[in-house]
Amino acid sequence: MARKKYSEEPDNHDRWLVSYADFMTLLFAFFVVMYAISSLNEGKYKVLSNSLNGAFGSALISSGKIPDGPIEKAIQIDPLSSVKHKNLIPLRKEREQMTAVARDILAVLEPLVREGKVRVTQTSRGVTIEINASVLFAPGDAKLNEDSNLALKAIASVLKNDNHAIQVEGFTDNLPIKNSIFPSNWELSAVRASTVVRLFTENGVDENRMTAVGQGPKLPVGSNDTLEGRARNRRVTVTILAILPEQSVEVPVSVVLDKK
Repeated sequence: MARKKYSEEPDNHDRWLVSYADFMTLLFAFFVVMYAISSLNEGKYKVLSNSLNGAFGSALISSGKIPDGPIEKAIQIDPLSSVKHKNLIPLRKEREQMTAVARDILAVLEPLVREGKVRVTQTSRGVTIEINASVLFAPGDAKLNEDSNLALKAIASVLKNDNHAIQVEGFTDNLPIKNSIFPSNWELSAVRASTVVRLFTENGVDENRMTAVGQGPKLPVGSNDTLEGRARNRRVTVTILAILPEQSVEVPVSVVLDKK
């Protein structure tokens, strides 16, 4: 009896497409993950979630625990909203605390504020008290007037019960000064700022919270071409710095090397 011939099935040359498609899907998911964790925000987080859900057909398990039952029934959790909520609470409290400090400063300096000699502003950086130099010092001098002691002591009475860092900056106009005490406006502005810091220290403000900076004629707030503008530029600012939560990010050495 003749043996029946065995016919081999022809090779399927398209089988590699299945493995290739799986590999490309995994590669796409990998790059989406790397892109999302490089700088997490709500938009990128949604891209990551949607991409991985579409690639693997199951919900993300963000808690790190494997739930009971089939993975397909896992509930997608969005932890970003809870993180944002936790971050907003200290920000709100900090803003309220800084507003309270600004109100207290305005209350103790109300006469000078009404006369336009003191300005109190609040920004994301903190609360800034701008004091016209004519209130504190004689022209070209860094010795406090007797009347200025009351104003600065009133500010110190508010600041000594606070815990924020304080930066005191001295400013001048652009008219040059040169005498045996102050060779330039830089020395004059620095000594004026230091004089205010010393008075605060003598009235109960922790010296470790304070920094004195001489800015000279930098950062004018008025035109140096007019008497009024120059008078506005001669000032001392006291800034109560807000405590804003920030994440410190170490700069890799590769960033520096890439620029060379």
